[in-house]
Amino acid sequence: MRTTVNRNFALVAISAIALGVPNVTVSAQTPAERPQFPPPKPEVQPPAVEANLKTFDVLDFDVFSNQKWDRLQESHAQDIIVTWPDGHETRGIAKHIEDLKMLFVYAPDITIKVHPIRFGSGSWTAVTGVMTGTFTRPMHLPDGTSIPPTGKRFAIGMATIGHWVNGRMDHEWLFWDSGDFMKQLGLAK
Repeated sequence: MRTTVNRNFALVAISAIALGVPNVTVSAQTPAERPQFPPPKPEVQPPAVEANLKTFDVLDFDVFSNQKWDRLQESHAQDIIVTWPDGHETRGIAKHIEDLKMLFVYAPDITIKVHPIRFGSGSWTAVTGVMTGTFTRPMHLPDGTSIPPTGKRFAIGMATIGHWVNGRMDHEWLFWDSGDFMKQLGLAK
């Protein structure tokens, strides 16, 4: 049975290449998308925390994934502080929107569709997600140069810690493995 499955997969891959289907990926999904040991279902949180978590779901699943930047103020304070995975920090919703837009320049199909782990306490929330997309356009660098697209698909496990005041985050901490991200983009080994 396993040999048949492997042979069929190989035939599909070879057929796709022969038909000119670009960027055939041997692994359809990464461990971030299909963990061997998925977490238990999230527990219902106290009402105030649950309200913030629902706002965060809308943020990722709709506002971010569909680039509805005019709605970012539903979840982010005007003077939001964002701490990025590399440790640099920005202040203000306009700067945050500018930074988020840059992700879509090189991977216009980015989405976040799941929050496998979500909980909170008081004015804090912690959420994991999987950010997926495809590196199909040049990645522009701050020095004016650019990196050509590799056509590689990525699925990055990420986490966001949020501090909330009056239904909006005033500080957001973003975490993901930048090394793994670069490998999946085809920019590192």
